[in-house]
Amino acid sequence: MNRAIAVALFSCLLCLGQADDSTPASSNVRGAQYPRVHSDLRVTFRLKAPDAKMVKLHPAGDGLGKADVEMMKGADGFWTVTTGPAAPGFHYYWFNVDGADVNDPGSETFFGWAKQSSGIEIPEKGVDYYLPKDVPHGDLRAHWYLSKTTGLWRRAYVYTPPDYDRSARVRYPVLYLQHGAGEDERGWGIQGKMNFIMDNLIAEKKAKPMIVVMDCGYASRPGEQATQGGGGRGASGRGGGQNVVTAFEDVVMKDLIPSIDTSYRTLTDREHRAMAGLSMGSGQALQITMRHLDRFSYIGAFSGTIRNVDPKTTYGGVMADAAAFNKKVHLLFFGLGTAEDALMKTTHETHDTLEKAGIHSVVYESPGTAHEWLTWRRDLNEFAPRLFQ
Repeated sequence: MNRAIAVALFSCLLCLGQADDSTPASSNVRGAQYPRVHSDLRVTFRLKAPDAKMVKLHPAGDGLGKADVEMMKGADGFWTVTTGPAAPGFHYYWFNVDGADVNDPGSETFFGWAKQSSGIEIPEKGVDYYLPKDVPHGDLRAHWYLSKTTGLWRRAYVYTPPDYDRSARVRYPVLYLQHGAGEDERGWGIQGKMNFIMDNLIAEKKAKPMIVVMDCGYASRPGEQATQGGGGRGASGRGGGQNVVTAFEDVVMKDLIPSIDTSYRTLTDREHRAMAGLSMGSGQALQITMRHLDRFSYIGAFSGTIRNVDPKTTYGGVMADAAAFNKKVHLLFFGLGTAEDALMKTTHETHDTLEKAGIHSVVYESPGTAHEWLTWRRDLNEFAPRLFQ
């Protein structure tokens, strides 16, 4: 039997005997009826390609499945497939039409995997911490600044808490929050729902009102070429003894922080400055903060860790004196999904090594999630309430 027909028959068998309770995904473009999410979290995808010979659904990550799925062509020229139950959260995907990758015209696109990619939001039942609620909302602002390091204009996104414009004399602590490889400064505000997470935490008085700054993690000095972190998943937290001063590190320290402190009402001392990141961004956050403990006192690594850590030598030996390090760093936080098997092992090895050396750290495990945005939303929801207390 042709594999595409088999896939379609299997999808139909799943549907027999039950009404179509599917609804358009919340991530669809306005008015688009597909993709559709069923109550059991199966997803039906549809694409019109009447002249195509083969169409496949490509799940970019594990949330929709781990392999391409062949779709079946109908007499009307539409190719359709219904997947098995998807993992809750946000997932990238695209179609492969006769060998060419194309986005889904029914879905919004999101910058991920180093390109604009289709994405789908699968609802998480009974959970609303990252959804808009009837609470005061902060603003997400585009902040343009000229980088002396790169010689170019750069764009960061800045979240200001709900009372920022009404409390003209109040100054706020700042969290610098980085994306992963293949993504950019838009990721946390769009895919990550960062602003709604912060709005809800602040409204519930679980987190201090704070400014959150998200910049693009790629930078190069004049004459150099910046890598674009191909793919959507970066290295999970480099560490070890790395002490190379990167262009991005200089951007953060010499350009971004001064620009933010000049343009916004920030508290500029180290006690009120934090940095965190996911995947590739966790490695950036760890290196920058560890090399500049005179400027940061809270550190977060989401889906990233310090590999082969030696407290006496790692990051130039900043952890060699455990008591001094613990006094400076109020929080060293590692967050990851329990389905990130290899990272689970190395993160706990790092945590145990640090604990034996007398260095305090926190490990948060997101139940059942992998290297994906639901893990990082949960990480931020756990990390932010621990800041600036």
